[in-house]
Amino acid sequence: MTVSDPPELDLPGVYRVEKLSVKAGMPLVLDMTRAVYPHAEVYGDYITVQEHIDVPPAELFDYLSDTRSLGEWTYSMRNFERVAEPGPPSGPGNSDDGLWVSDDKIGDHTRIYTRTVVNAGARTVDYHCAWDQSEHLWMIYLMRVIDAQVVFGKPGSVVIWTNCRHPFYDENGHPETAPAGRPVWVGDFWDLFYAGHLLELRNLKAIAEYRHANGLPIKPDWMR
Repeated sequence: MTVSDPPELDLPGVYRVEKLSVKAGMPLVLDMTRAVYPHAEVYGDYITVQEHIDVPPAELFDYLSDTRSLGEWTYSMRNFERVAEPGPPSGPGNSDDGLWVSDDKIGDHTRIYTRTVVNAGARTVDYHCAWDQSEHLWMIYLMRVIDAQVVFGKPGSVVIWTNCRHPFYDENGHPETAPAGRPVWVGDFWDLFYAGHLLELRNLKAIAEYRHANGLPIKPDWMR
């Protein structure tokens, strides 16, 4: 008995080998491959950076899972303080270390709120952040720590970091909470996010690899 494909697999714009041969599909794929890509096409709605870090994945995940690690490897987040406020339920398999507030030095007199939601089984670390207010943490930085032995056949970790362009990057959804006279908004820097995130990821690589190479704990004792 032959089971036919469901109709949703035969929609316009769905390309499968049953309907489009490799020979016929090759020109389509080649047309999608360019020597030069417009900036907005590559970095318009998503920013993804990745790096190999020569540190065991379990240790790197443990370090990133602590919100205070952002005070070391990010470019501008400093002076973390815990906020005495209960957090929302994280969901099955997830956990968080509470709500924190710190200074974001690129925002002049800006306070940034952060809740770090992690899943140990998948080694995902999601930083839920927002400038100025803690009620709606809409800046979501999605990170995953992967065992490099699995994907590269060598020791260490691969870190993949993705940021999605929430509409509030273009226009502050909570203008009433912004400090008076601040000259910039976080979304003003979107076109520089790729370079900025890559710089920070390389900070993470340099710090973590130095500690690992010198027999130091990746997560320093003051965080424990």
